[in-house]
This record gives sequence, structure tokens and C-alpha cells, in this order.
Amino acid sequence: MNRKLSTILMVVFVALVFVACDGDKKKNNKQQSLSTMEESKGDSTMYGVCGDNTGMHVLELITVQGDTLSYVFDVEDGATVKGGILAGDRLAVVGYKNADGEYEATEVLNLTTLMGKWRSIDKQFELMEDGTVLSGVKEESQPWTAWKVYNGKLLLNKDTFSVNALGADSLYLENAHGIFTFTRQK
Repeated sequence: MNRKLSTILMVVFVALVFVACDGDKKKNNKQQSLSTMEESKGDSTMYGVCGDNTGMHVLELITVQGDTLSYVFDVEDGATVKGGILAGDRLAVVGYKNADGEYEATEVLNLTTLMGKWRSIDKQFELMEDGTVLSGVKEESQPWTAWKVYNGKLLLNKDTFSVNALGADSLYLENAHGIFTFTRQK
């Protein structure tokens, strides 16, 4: 019983810290940020933090609003989970309510894994927590300057990408122009 109570208190504490930090970002930053993604009209994505009770087939998501949702999913299905899952990571989850009344995740994108420095043959950029993109190439004619997730897709400025794969050191994005491969830059 004490373990369950301490787990609940920890989840509440993490949620409160998360909400408090988001409030400061909204006041201090004019850019689109991760904390405001859920405010986008028509966005079916749920945003939050991976909870401690996440297991092999159940994802516990503590939403930005403080609700706790349990999603059924298959952790071994690489098409569903992109970037892995670890308690405390920020996630974007696309799903639906199945016939049994359970939430079922069709796609889980780990935003914590997604953020950072990426490079390809002709592009270098860094996805920042506040929704900005820093370009590593000064001569680039149309650098990406902002990013967000919308309906499970990654938006870089006005370019929309499907995230085909996301790992600790690799990122595969796809749109109408092809598949783009990036590696993590240290």
C-alpha cells in the first residue's frame, strides 16, 4: 500500500512540476512550444508524460491537463512506438477508443528522444524543447525555424513528415518528396 501511495504522490509531483514549468514557458516565450501543441484545433494527438505504470502492453500517459489515461499497445511493434518509452519521457500519442471501451494507441512518438541535434548529408538542425529549430547550416536558403507534432505527424515549418523510425541515433522522415535519413549529432 505504501508503494502505491508513493507512486501516486510521485506522479502528482511530476505532473505539478510539468504544469508549473509549462506555465513559465508560455509567459516567457512567444514561439510555439510543446506545451501549447495540445491547443491546436483539430489535433487528435494526446500529449503528456509516460507514467511509472507503463508495461509491456499498457501505456500510462499523464496528460498535460493532469489526467491519467491508460492505452493498450504493443511495445514490440516498431510501427506503433517510435523513440522507445521510459517513465518521465514526454510523449505524443495518437489513438482511439476500441469496442471494449479501452484507449488503444496506434502511434506513440517519444518527444524526449526526438529533441536534439540531427544531421543528414545536406541538413543540420536542432529541435528545441520550446518548439524552435536551430539550423546548423548558415547558408541554407529555407531553414526550418519551428516544429510541432500535429495528428501524429512532424511539422517542420510548413513541411509535414511521417516519422517512419526514431531511435537513439537515427531518424527517418517521409513526405511526398521521399524518405529522409538523419543521424544524431553530438
